[in-house]
Amino acid sequence: MEKCSGKSVQGGVAAARLRFLRPVGQQTDVPAGTPEQELARLEQALRKAAEQQNALYEQTAAEAGEEVAQVFSIHAMMLEDECFTGPIRDRVRAGESCACAVRASARELAAQFAAMEDEYMRERSADVEDIAQELLAALAGDRPAEAAQAEPFIAAAEDLTPSQTVRLDKKLLRGIVTRGGSSNSHTAILARSLGLPALVQCPGVGPDWDGRMAVLDADEGTLTPDPGPAELAAAREKAERAARQARELEQLRGLPNTTRDGRTVEVYANIGGTDELELASDQDAGGVGLFRSEFLYLHSGDYPTEEEQFAAYRAALEHFAPRRVVVRTCDIGADKTVDYMGLAKEENPALGLRAVRLCLSRPQFFKTQLRALARASAFGSLSVMFPMIISAAEVRRCKELLAECCRELKAEKVPVGPIELGVMIETPAAALCADELAEEVDFFSIGTNDLTQYTCALDRQNAALEPFSDPHHPAVLRLIEMTVQAGHRHGCWVGICGELGADLTLTETFLKMGVDEFSVNPVSILPLRGAIRRSSAR
Repeated sequence: MEKCSGKSVQGGVAAARLRFLRPVGQQTDVPAGTPEQELARLEQALRKAAEQQNALYEQTAAEAGEEVAQVFSIHAMMLEDECFTGPIRDRVRAGESCACAVRASARELAAQFAAMEDEYMRERSADVEDIAQELLAALAGDRPAEAAQAEPFIAAAEDLTPSQTVRLDKKLLRGIVTRGGSSNSHTAILARSLGLPALVQCPGVGPDWDGRMAVLDADEGTLTPDPGPAELAAAREKAERAARQARELEQLRGLPNTTRDGRTVEVYANIGGTDELELASDQDAGGVGLFRSEFLYLHSGDYPTEEEQFAAYRAALEHFAPRRVVVRTCDIGADKTVDYMGLAKEENPALGLRAVRLCLSRPQFFKTQLRALARASAFGSLSVMFPMIISAAEVRRCKELLAECCRELKAEKVPVGPIELGVMIETPAAALCADELAEEVDFFSIGTNDLTQYTCALDRQNAALEPFSDPHHPAVLRLIEMTVQAGHRHGCWVGICGELGADLTLTETFLKMGVDEFSVNPVSILPLRGAIRRSSAR
């Protein structure tokens, strides 16, 4: 039987017809008008495409969370960026049609990104191609055909763009298969956030498979076209079994996260902003274990003001009061940058001026955030944690700046509530000096994504390194256990907020280590709660 294999990025089974999707914006060129006419068409299309990207941001934030939706904010900013639009306008002024100018300029810019050494920057070439397709579609007035399907389907493509992926009808979409892509592609991230079975790097599937019934078994990493009655029945039974398990998990809402031997832990949500508060509540989060405050900066064209930040933090605290909300201070740098900060280009940004290092090098910038957080503390249960800490001296400096802000606010007669302080453990240095750090704070939150990257010296943005990556590497697990033990020696509670927190094969291992809290993507909360209740902590 014909079958193809790929790399699973989200488990599960689906049986449905395949729809092989092609890029949008491939319309036939129309004759170019005068440069003035073409420029007017271009400006109208830029506005339309930007409006659509903003709409896709809102849709994605509601469906999958603000972190996943971030790409559309970037796309909208690209449509206003002279680096992207300037060469297009120059070509139009020289007599080219809008469509030709967009294709040629996007091709050149995408090639520049693709030639860069940094893996994250190379992957931005896909964003250029995506936004170019969206601009071409706006010029032509067409919309992708895949936006409306009549029956359940499995989406297949060379490599789905973020815009294509989000427009798929989620009520009928049963799974995703791409010939290219990686575990860190936008398609993979969205599939995980929606809980859809998905394969990437599956070269056997092609346009000639369009319309064929198929079984996608992402647990096994296979796609089987034209299954026989027995294979189809088995796949549907497996999918129904998974659906029954999901319904059983719904029964856990409101119940404590207690292991079989009587230990109770907290299960919180990771969120990227206030747009995800309802999603976290809907999934029965016990609180927020990671509020990624950097998205306030990434979604702004200039430094967010104290008032803007205060409003966001207050909204989160009031929404979950009296439950805990843990806000991570600004984690800009490395793969998350904004032009208005004027950060210098670095040869190795993952080891550069990022997170708390950036904040401590710009104390007034940092104090704006700390003042906003201190003001918000009066409206709920606030915990603040500092990222990329490698020494107790850094923690003490952060505490000094926060104390300075609190004194200023009290002098201004502004109420300030109690603030619990913590640090992220995401470098080997932090794990190895956890005893010293624990003397300065109330809690630790282990960021397993960066801890794995820095411990194993593997760039997590580099798809070529996936064969060498082992998320269960014994060195990483030992550092996690050391951190838990050190924290408990000094009275700190210890949580996990990285992707390993949602890895159910490690849940019992972490419980036996003594982990007190898990903070995960909202859609992972109920499965994790089920795993905790099936586990023993001894």
